[in-house]
Amino acid sequence: MPHKTFFNWSTGKDSAFALYLMQRDSNFAVSHLLTSVYAEHNRVSMHGLRRILLEQQAAATGLPLITVELSETPSMAEYEQKFGDAVQSLSAQGFTHAAFGDIFLADLRRYREEKLSPVGIKAAFPLWKRDTAKLIREFLALGFRAVTVSVSADKLGADFVGREVDEAFLADLPSGVDPCGENGEFHTFCYAGPVFAREIGFRIGEKVWRGPKSSNTTVAEHGHWYADLEPL
Repeated sequence: MPHKTFFNWSTGKDSAFALYLMQRDSNFAVSHLLTSVYAEHNRVSMHGLRRILLEQQAAATGLPLITVELSETPSMAEYEQKFGDAVQSLSAQGFTHAAFGDIFLADLRRYREEKLSPVGIKAAFPLWKRDTAKLIREFLALGFRAVTVSVSADKLGADFVGREVDEAFLADLPSGVDPCGENGEFHTFCYAGPVFAREIGFRIGEKVWRGPKSSNTTVAEHGHWYADLEPL
């Protein structure tokens, strides 16, 4: 009997590809998505994506969406408490596994496993240790489509945010930037592909830089460029 599984959904390309693989693994039955959201601004944590686009993604997968509602600037204690509450609730509903789209960040994997273990949930990492250069091209070959929603300003310029992730994008990445952005160089919104019943429509709105507010800080040193995606 397949393991009852929820998927930690980030809205990006790695989540979409990992979900695709999990749905084709007979050992697992993925039946819910779980995502952290900044409640006041209705934005997905880390990616800054509007809640409505997250909800449209979830609807297109056909999977129920559970959100962890966070404050604007949550402490680690707040995050862990609210995430823990959600996980405990899922465990009580019979979930035994949680899936993630992480590829090679060992510290993050260990953290996830340590937080899930007390409630008896095991973590699954279908992309783990895959070659990221091959992985992104397999993603594209399967018909997935994604656009960057944020980029780290010390790694990539403003011209990289709001771009389609395609062969031209990959060719333009500077040396040392991971092709999947696994070191945090960029984050994406996946809007089409085999895990979706339909393409999610959007347009690219304002592009802004956000970072430490200090006269001694430059864009090149810290912060991120964001593209605000607007639903159609």
